[in-house]
Amino acid sequence: MVGEVKEWGGAAVRPPLLFGQVPKVAFSRPLAFHRPMSSSLLTSSGEVFVLTRDESFAELARRIHALAVRGPATVALSGGSTPKAFYAWAVASGALSAQTLERITWHVSDERCVPQSSDDSNFGHAARGLLDPLQVPAARRQPWPVELTPAAAAAAYDAVWQAQPNKAYDLCVLGLGDDSHIASLWPQCPLIGAPGLPRFVATEWPGRGWRLTITEVGLAQCGSVVVLVNGQSKAAALLSVCAGEFDPARYPGQVLRALAHKVTWLADAEAASAL
Repeated sequence: MVGEVKEWGGAAVRPPLLFGQVPKVAFSRPLAFHRPMSSSLLTSSGEVFVLTRDESFAELARRIHALAVRGPATVALSGGSTPKAFYAWAVASGALSAQTLERITWHVSDERCVPQSSDDSNFGHAARGLLDPLQVPAARRQPWPVELTPAAAAAAYDAVWQAQPNKAYDLCVLGLGDDSHIASLWPQCPLIGAPGLPRFVATEWPGRGWRLTITEVGLAQCGSVVVLVNGQSKAAALLSVCAGEFDPARYPGQVLRALAHKVTWLADAEAASAL
């Protein structure tokens, strides 16, 4: 159920995860961000903050910075047009300082089985749009090993995490498809609700080829999840995921309901218009 609307800046506001104070360390360049005025809605799939696109990007950068202040961390980016816009914004704004970048190892939560040079590669877009312009070294990049077969690539990537049982990304950034899919969990995907899965697997999306993706198990082991949602075309999907009848096979984004306490949705007014 959608909860009451609250206004940031009012006395009754509960700050979302990672908002507010962060531990003080010797970072010479604090972020010059100010908390925007926005409404928020409590839903069964997490808290939805209604922001402009640039406010959403600033909030995401603030959360990445907060992780870096605490120590080395992992951040998974996503595919799609909104992350690409975030990359351009982050580079132009200088929002991610060198001190922040040196503590973050970058991933993508799902990937196509194509070379990074391909325009279909999620990590390729992250590299060209964000990591290369910001001169992030190879040691801070952890792409999926797409040169292997899909099954071998998923197994090799999952093995990277074996030394950290019950842990995946510190921050997983997702988008939401018009059909309510997240990562490479699509409507009627056989991975949804399947028992005994590892954190990361390979799966063949009918008509779209092989994908490498985080699973529900992996999402549950992330420190926090942020979903960026922009545009009127996402309004029905956001409503279904956050307030619709529970049917994750039809609306895959609903798998986030099981971890709603650590999920934040950053949506623009058009995307949130149906809530």
